Amino acid sequence: MLKKRILSILFWSVVSAAFIGPGTITTATKAGVFYNFQLLWALVFSTFATLLLQEASARLTINSKLNLGEEISKKFEGKSSRTLVLFIIIVAIVLGCAAYETGNILGAVAGLKMIFDIPAYYFVAGIGALAIFIFLLDSVHTIARLMGLVVFLMGAAFFFTSISLKPDWSEVLKGSVIPVIPDGQGSALIIMALIGTTVIPYDLFLGSGALDKKQSIKDMRFGLAFAIILGGIISMSIMGVGNAVTEGMSEAKKADFLSGLNFDKDGYTLLTNHLQQKIGIFAVYIFGFGMFAAGFSSAVTSPLASAITAKSLFANEKNKKKWSSGKLYFKLVIAGVLAVGLIFGFMEVKPIPAIIIAQAFNGLILPLIAVFLIYVVNDPEIIGKSNLNGWVSNILMGIVLWVTMILGFTNISQSVARTIGFDLASTDTVLMIPVIAISFIISAVLLWKIYKKRIKLVEQRL
Repeated sequence: MLKKRILSILFWSVVSAAFIGPGTITTATKAGVFYNFQLLWALVFSTFATLLLQEASARLTINSKLNLGEEISKKFEGKSSRTLVLFIIIVAIVLGCAAYETGNILGAVAGLKMIFDIPAYYFVAGIGALAIFIFLLDSVHTIARLMGLVVFLMGAAFFFTSISLKPDWSEVLKGSVIPVIPDGQGSALIIMALIGTTVIPYDLFLGSGALDKKQSIKDMRFGLAFAIILGGIISMSIMGVGNAVTEGMSEAKKADFLSGLNFDKDGYTLLTNHLQQKIGIFAVYIFGFGMFAAGFSSAVTSPLASAITAKSLFANEKNKKKWSSGKLYFKLVIAGVLAVGLIFGFMEVKPIPAIIIAQAFNGLILPLIAVFLIYVVNDPEIIGKSNLNGWVSNILMGIVLWVTMILGFTNISQSVARTIGFDLASTDTVLMIPVIAISFIISAVLLWKIYKKRIKLVEQRL
């Protein structure tokens, strides 16, 4: 029993490995620097939302013996909308993972450069070689458990650094349970970014596709809850490191400091200097290792998630052998995503147009998946009457759906704004009001339709 629980935790830690990447580190650190612990509640919520969606996806996989991608493909089979749905998923997941892979690799490099003064291209080559070695293991479960170990090491590094900075625990508790949107340009978008870097679509395909379908619901829930909560604590620890930079400053001094700060350019240098002054050079090395682990684990999980998603959508009786783990088509997808990341990594340039496109399509796919999951866990024909969602779970998933709608519209708006060169941060509060209202109306209508269909299906089975 204990061995099964430990293996379940290690396996599900691949989910944490996927969502704790350079984007999470940058966003959580920036939130800490600018707003201290005021936005901690957003990480608490996003951790909880991830747990709800992953549990629904895993429960679907265990009961139907089909992973999330296979279930979507089956559900839309023979329908005119099937091609459009599959196209959106592929662009959002495969193109998205390829676009973000550069950021994963460069994030790992940034962590290593905090420790070693060596040209970046050596690190890019080393990370590529190490990733290739891991993919040669072939077994998805072995890779998932290996990334689970990386997550534990990463968590220890970030948690140790955060605790060593001696945070004000009353502020930690207050920030965790009291939702606020602080004054200042960009705060609403940072909140959306904190949630968006945790609740990510490809993580759902990764967890569902790599899952051992023979695992019991009980073991799945234990391992999943432990791993995702651990991931949430790691993200919160990263915010704690950022908090230490401006903690204790007067409002006037803090405003003056932040007005002259270009975080995207100078953020890591600022952290390095602050950690060295506050704790010592060893803290810089520990945090640097944590950054490397976050970037590298995401650099492995992104290609893996892409291959699992493509396999679940396109494998059939004719080609299923070539789509098997470690076979030709599966390896080609992994190789393609990793190659894009390495090429741009050597150039030290992020493929911005591809990232903008991926963000827009992720804005479409995340609410779509949330709606689909709520639909299937309320359908007795798919998941069985005994495994239907309870009313509390439906209410909670409804709230998550509402937030994914807000995230979706925000991602699409940001992508359009970046394309035309407009700064959304200057109008984010004005933008969020109609987005929140429209998202609520759409979510309420969808939930009502799913509720009516559930009642009808249950009555038919009586």
